[in-house]
Amino acid sequence: MYFLKKRRVVREFEQHPRLKEFRFSFGKIVKNPLSVTGLSLIFIFFMIAVFAPVISPPKYEHEPFRIPHEGYSIIPNPPGPGHPFGTTTKQYDIFYGVIWGARTAFRIGFMVVGSILIIGIAVGSVSGYFGGIVDEILMRVVDIFMSLPLFILAMAIVTALGRSLDNIMRSLIIVGWPIYARTIRSSILTIREEDFIKAAKALGAGTFKIIFKHILPNAIYPALILASLDIGAMVLTAAALSFLGLGAQEGYADWGQMVSLARNYIVGPQGQPFLFWYVVTIPGLFILFFVLGWNLLGDALRDIFDPKLRRK
Repeated sequence: MYFLKKRRVVREFEQHPRLKEFRFSFGKIVKNPLSVTGLSLIFIFFMIAVFAPVISPPKYEHEPFRIPHEGYSIIPNPPGPGHPFGTTTKQYDIFYGVIWGARTAFRIGFMVVGSILIIGIAVGSVSGYFGGIVDEILMRVVDIFMSLPLFILAMAIVTALGRSLDNIMRSLIIVGWPIYARTIRSSILTIREEDFIKAAKALGAGTFKIIFKHILPNAIYPALILASLDIGAMVLTAAALSFLGLGAQEGYADWGQMVSLARNYIVGPQGQPFLFWYVVTIPGLFILFFVLGWNLLGDALRDIFDPKLRRK
């Protein structure tokens, strides 16, 4: 009797609509070449970040993100024993910088996108569900943010707060949430008029229950797709700000700063234009493939979950 009851519970669980939808979506992701390629690249960087202490043991125990350097010569040294990727100006080890920079990249991507996703969902849900004067006020605030050049605004915020990687993340959160709020709002404006929402209201369901149980699960897909694309974009933007000298202090394991340290050697001396190719190419490739992985995954998710594209 126990086993019959257990089997029935398992069968009911397997037939749950959410589980069936997850299986369908996961199957589409696995069969999509773009998503497989993107996930493979992300997985490689994830493993690099997890095993960074093994791949490149920290020299400074309490400051693992501090790149070790030997000497202060401004002339980079090519790859060789002890420095597989060579050294940049002031003899910072490129290998150590790009390996530990993977952790910095994931930290920036997840913290920034996670924060703006939460803020965007909160603002967009309130605006789209309640409408009226609340919607007007919130959307005018969104319009003000979106009317400004986001990169310039982020630069201004970091300059005002002071140079640091944390301030770069704060600036990206401040300038990044409005597009998520607008995306969630547009989805909710459509879904709130559906019959199942009216039925939930008629049955006496509370506002928060309607928003979080009935509306958001059906309205959040566009925002999640945008988030998967934005992880790479935010890392790229943070790298650009670090390249301009607004990031962490010199010697911090950050891909943008690694490229910044190579700015004087992007082009070699006359007659040898590629003499110092490694100082900018290696950090640049890490940025390229990290961003490419998230972009491929985001494009695949858009193709899978966008009903307009699926009908074509």
